[in-house]
Amino acid sequence: MSTPDAAEAPRTGPEDSAASADGKDGRGGAAKDSKDSKEPREAEGSEGSEEREQPQTAWSARRDLIDHSPRTMNVGDRSRFGGSMVGGSQHGVSGGQVTGDVIMGSKTEIHQWSIPGLSAPSSAASASGEVPQTTLDRLAASFVAADATVEALLARLRVERVLVLSGARFTGRHTAALMLLHRLGAAPVHTLDRDTNPSTLADRSTAPDATADGPAAGGATAHPRGYVLADLLTRRDRPLREQHLLAARDRLAAQDAYLVVTVGPTAVLEDVPVVDWQPPRATDVLAAHLRTHVAADDEGTAAKLLELPDVVEFLGRRHQLREVAAFARLLGRYAAGEVGENAVAQFSLVSLENQVQEWFEEDEASIHLRDKAFLVALAAFDDAPYALTAELSDLLYRFLQQIQNPAGVPEVPVFGTHIGKRLQLARAERYEDDEHTEWGPVTQQKARFTDDRASLVLLREVWTGHPSARPALIDWLRRLADDGRPLVRTRAASTVAVLARTDLPSAMALVIEPWATSNRFRHRLVAVSALTLAHLIDTPNIPRILDEWSKGEDRRLRWVAVRAYALIGAERPEQALAALRTAARGLYGSHGNHGTYGNAAAQDAFDREMAGELREAVALLLLSEAGDRVLAELRLHLPDDRAVHDLTVGGFVSACRHTQDDERYGHPLVLAWYAQSATEGSAAAQGIPFLWRAALGDPNATRQALDVLREWVLIADRSTATEWALAALLPTLVTTPAEYQRLDHLLRTMPGEDGAQPPAVAARLVTTLPRR
Repeated sequence: MSTPDAAEAPRTGPEDSAASADGKDGRGGAAKDSKDSKEPREAEGSEGSEEREQPQTAWSARRDLIDHSPRTMNVGDRSRFGGSMVGGSQHGVSGGQVTGDVIMGSKTEIHQWSIPGLSAPSSAASASGEVPQTTLDRLAASFVAADATVEALLARLRVERVLVLSGARFTGRHTAALMLLHRLGAAPVHTLDRDTNPSTLADRSTAPDATADGPAAGGATAHPRGYVLADLLTRRDRPLREQHLLAARDRLAAQDAYLVVTVGPTAVLEDVPVVDWQPPRATDVLAAHLRTHVAADDEGTAAKLLELPDVVEFLGRRHQLREVAAFARLLGRYAAGEVGENAVAQFSLVSLENQVQEWFEEDEASIHLRDKAFLVALAAFDDAPYALTAELSDLLYRFLQQIQNPAGVPEVPVFGTHIGKRLQLARAERYEDDEHTEWGPVTQQKARFTDDRASLVLLREVWTGHPSARPALIDWLRRLADDGRPLVRTRAASTVAVLARTDLPSAMALVIEPWATSNRFRHRLVAVSALTLAHLIDTPNIPRILDEWSKGEDRRLRWVAVRAYALIGAERPEQALAALRTAARGLYGSHGNHGTYGNAAAQDAFDREMAGELREAVALLLLSEAGDRVLAELRLHLPDDRAVHDLTVGGFVSACRHTQDDERYGHPLVLAWYAQSATEGSAAAQGIPFLWRAALGDPNATRQALDVLREWVLIADRSTATEWALAALLPTLVTTPAEYQRLDHLLRTMPGEDGAQPPAVAARLVTTLPRR
């Protein structure tokens, strides 16, 4: 192969990371002057250049992919890319099609959650007004709450005249406020403007427009008057104070009226007694609403509806009560034959899609741009440490600000973010769990959506529904790919995989291809991970892309294809191995048939790296669930030519180096595979010794093969199981006098660790060798 041109040159040092020779910035755009660019900059002395000089092995990258991929991709069972034949889970990945269906959407009409005559309170609903009696009666028919709770609240309201209910949005607190007044017999019931200044609360409770139907002077009403102030807006400079309630109480008592105020968990209150509203169970709410939507004398139908599998799944996803009420209406229509089973099955996903659309259609007054950035970051880092998600969401916020206000300087508030408020908005939860690190598990505070589909739906909505946000999202993903933390890089890849499932051409052109053609190792590695995860969630045409790249002229694309084959090739091992053989022959022939592995002087740094990648790809395929098929292919094609021979032997020896859980003295995976196959009488019991003999007899591989055997002996000195397996294997490696002499010499002369005396197990193993 000729020396690559400037645009294709291999990475040579830190200086080539900023821009390639053709004047690009390595991200698909023109390089910018650092002084004029407003893009957030990495700190000096980042570990990027050192990472490029110390590329990550395919085995290690595979481990990061397993440890850090999101829960929706079911990567943890390892079986679809490089899963161990021994000791690893061999259960097939079940999430690919399901995940793909969620990403592609419900293709169902979005339902509206508002109950006729009563809309959820919002900033737009600023005017006071009277709640129709028909609405109160309809709510009363399906209201659910513990009797003891309601009685306690009623008793308190009768005495104090004013009650403050605190709870999260969409937990039924507004309905509870209306029902408390309804139970007291209040009529009429008025809603007050949520933007009411707390200091004018007493005046608003007796305003002329709210008292037109009040008692005549010196008279008495047949019913007390009721007021509801839903989601009162408070600020640090405008808190709700105790004296505001005391003043309102006096006015309310004078006109025989009651007031219920609802606030969120983050409302600014000073010495105000509040009652925490606990929402009823979704099952109880659904059952109560169903009774209003099916015939009164047909309780059996309601019970059967609650037992439907789709209904059980819906109730298990912690939907908001407004969604439960809407679901009950749909089930009533289903029972009447107006809609089919598919509408019931899709409703849960439809409600989630509706929620995500609400988040991004709200104006800045309702949901701030910074909160929207957090939602996107949480979608990318679902089930990851909260602090990391918050840190990177602020980075995205800065990129979004640049689009929204190009002339301004991005600013991020340092303090003032309330974790509970953020997670409540996102319908997410915080919890404590271990996070995988290179030093072992570390306990972290994590955050995740309560509905595991939310991240997929959200990313699809942002990418396809809000294209003006794409430039910021792309810049953000490129920065994540540069990060020194494996978790961050893996989540960048998983996010792009979801985008590719949604819109493959755009994801390839805007993100994956620029990464794949980068001179930086780290970028190409993230491209590999993105393609692998995209294939895992059933994105079409990924194998076709890899096949084309593996035959192309760009060495960087061939490198990406080889890495990806190592991870997904187990699904089509014959095709994957054929592509690897073609790549090996091309690499071998580019140096005048002097040999890829035997003539290192004829290679440049990139070719040496590619040779290693080819070996590691074969090793990972050998250790995958398709290991038996891979082994058969390697035996079949070993005599083809020198390039294939070197690839096969080198890949086999690489596979033999790996141990259970990557432990220094863990059971060797290939040895465990041999022991299992020998017991079962499978073909691997002959195939593994065959490749061992080929490796030991190859002058270019003998030293590496003997080194691996030496390691196995040292492990056998600590493990009885390894000793027994090795004792069974060694006799099969001796078919000629030369083979006997080679192994006999190794076992009789090898030292122990750190130059110590020969391990005792070596003397026992030498007795297993048959003399020739």
